[in-house]
Amino acid sequence: MIMVAFLLVLLIGSFMAWAAERIHRGAARWISLAALVCNFVLAVGFWGRNYRDAGLINKGVWLQEVNWDWIPALGIRFHLAIDGLSLALVILTFFLGLASVACSWTEIRERVGFFHFNILWILAGITGVFLSLDLFLFYFFWEVMLVPMYFLIGIWGHENRNYAALKFFIFTQAGSLLMLLSILGLCVLHHNDTSIWTFDYQSLLGTPMGAATAFWLMLGFFIAFAVKLPMVPFHPWLPDAHTEAPTAGSVILAGLLLKTGAYGMLRFAVPLFPGAAKQLAPVAIWLGVAGILYGAILAFGQTDLKRLVAYTSVSHLGFVLVGIYAWNGWALQGAVMQMICHGLSTGALFIVVGALQERIHTRDTRRMGGLWTVMPRMGGMVMFFALASLGLPGLGNFVGEFLVLLGAYRVNRSATVFGTIGLVAATIYALAIVQCAFHGENRGGWMPADLNLRDVTVLGFMVIALVWLGLYPQPVFSTVTPALEGLKQLVAM
Repeated sequence: MIMVAFLLVLLIGSFMAWAAERIHRGAARWISLAALVCNFVLAVGFWGRNYRDAGLINKGVWLQEVNWDWIPALGIRFHLAIDGLSLALVILTFFLGLASVACSWTEIRERVGFFHFNILWILAGITGVFLSLDLFLFYFFWEVMLVPMYFLIGIWGHENRNYAALKFFIFTQAGSLLMLLSILGLCVLHHNDTSIWTFDYQSLLGTPMGAATAFWLMLGFFIAFAVKLPMVPFHPWLPDAHTEAPTAGSVILAGLLLKTGAYGMLRFAVPLFPGAAKQLAPVAIWLGVAGILYGAILAFGQTDLKRLVAYTSVSHLGFVLVGIYAWNGWALQGAVMQMICHGLSTGALFIVVGALQERIHTRDTRRMGGLWTVMPRMGGMVMFFALASLGLPGLGNFVGEFLVLLGAYRVNRSATVFGTIGLVAATIYALAIVQCAFHGENRGGWMPADLNLRDVTVLGFMVIALVWLGLYPQPVFSTVTPALEGLKQLVAM
């Protein structure tokens, strides 16, 4: 029942945090932290037990499954299941959730209880997305993520927060409605073939349909997931949302919300419509390459630090899109590793940028410079995560990008060559972050406080994770590979 426990701890914790604000404002922070520590410990302990049991991990079966009646008349069930792929992403969810609560400890001073209520609801929605095997339940959790993130941006965001929140809502809701139409269409086709109403993922696999019908239904899923990924040209909401969101919102957006789009492609868009996915694959790979180059070029041209880091997400997740639609062992392993490491490295960069803005009240790199002399700990952290972001060998991002390119080379050599150029572009924009803000003359006469113990602790764990994933990624591969092999057996591309 550990999956139900994950959701209950987050939901109960959210209401307790909201209510506790009336007693003491700081209580909401501690309740959120306790809920996420509890879930993180449960998840890591569950992974440890199953990782030692080679029989479960290597067979690629569901490690745990819950399948209860919910709305029997419509064939809707409360169906949750966890395998190595979803387990890795759930652990990442709770880890970055802890980082989000810690980094907002002093930043959020108004309506603290409601802030943490929304944080935990977003994380509950993300967790549900990674665990759901009923398409109606999946869509329910997909929508659960939307409203609290809208509030997070719209209430605690920066200057243009209302515009950014509305833009985020419109883009993601439009994609969600297309997915809903595809889900309903798929269920109707299955009912016409079997006379059974069901939204169960495993029952809907292999539903017979014409090639044109499959392509249009798949496109509804693909666009919804492409908006969240975000894929060029469905990305315009992302820079504004990142720029205006509070630090915790940016960390969750970059580290987790975008990963739900990639997960949706891996788990649903490709396996449910293998023929249509194969037809779309060449276009998707080139769109991924376009994202790699476009995101890198626009990142280099930004003077707002948060906007710069936001465009790097477009570039990095282009590698994920390429890896998914290359659909071979190396590429899929690389895509999952890139998802995890991007969450850590980009999440950390947003934490540092948020801490910097809290201290000097600007994100404009034209007003910065010379900060390393007064903030050496922050300068060192920015340098490390910038190097991770550009894919320095020895860090986790390099493993992900290298495997994606290695797998993609077997499928589309021209796209792989252009994708490799993105690594060079990443070097330019990553080092520009350090150069513009921390080197040169201290033109503003800045004398801010350096990172405190809490900040260093949070970022230090992220450093350890990225070094571990770069030097010894095998535990992650051993965990996710059986699930990926199971998906590959469903699709021969």
